[in-house]
Formats: sequence, structure tokens, C-alpha cells
Amino acid sequence: MCLNIKTLYNFEPPATEDEIQAAALQFVRKISGFQQPSKSNEEAFNQAVREVTQAAAKLLESLVTNSEPRNREVEIERARARSAKRFGTANKANS
Repeated sequence: MCLNIKTLYNFEPPATEDEIQAAALQFVRKISGFQQPSKSNEEAFNQAVREVTQAAAKLLESLVTNSEPRNREVEIERARARSAKRFGTANKANS
């Protein structure tokens, strides 16, 4: 599936509406195959993004967990470490 869609559940602070909408847009782009739809498909595309956004928000609101919320900064650092391990040091230019 689309690797660009990030986990949005159980973070402190919670996912924003913009983050949910961005994930929905990525999902609709992936399943439709369109980065930008044609004029004839634009309304269907935009409607799908709205519906997926609503469904994702509803899902995130209804999920429950007993685990502690994750810290966004810690998760970003973990992702960077995984990336560096997988692809080598990505920030060679910044060293």
C-alpha cells in the first residue's frame, strides 16, 4: 500500500484535521492512480477525499487503547534511524 501514509492514532497531541485530510488525499491518489484528476474526474476525486477524510476522523475518534500516547518527536527520530540503517546516512551533506 502507500508508504507515505503515516500512523495517526494514539499520538499526543492528536492528529490534526489537516493530517487526516492529507492521509485521505494520499489514499485516494493511490487507489485512483491520479496525482491530479482530469476536469471530468475532479468532482468524484474530491468527493472521495472528503468521504475518506470523514471516515478516517470517525475511526480515530472511536478507537480506544490502554497504552500511553506516542510522542511525535520520538517517532520521528525512530523513523530517521530506520531510514539511516536501511539506506545509509541520509544527512551526509549536513555533517
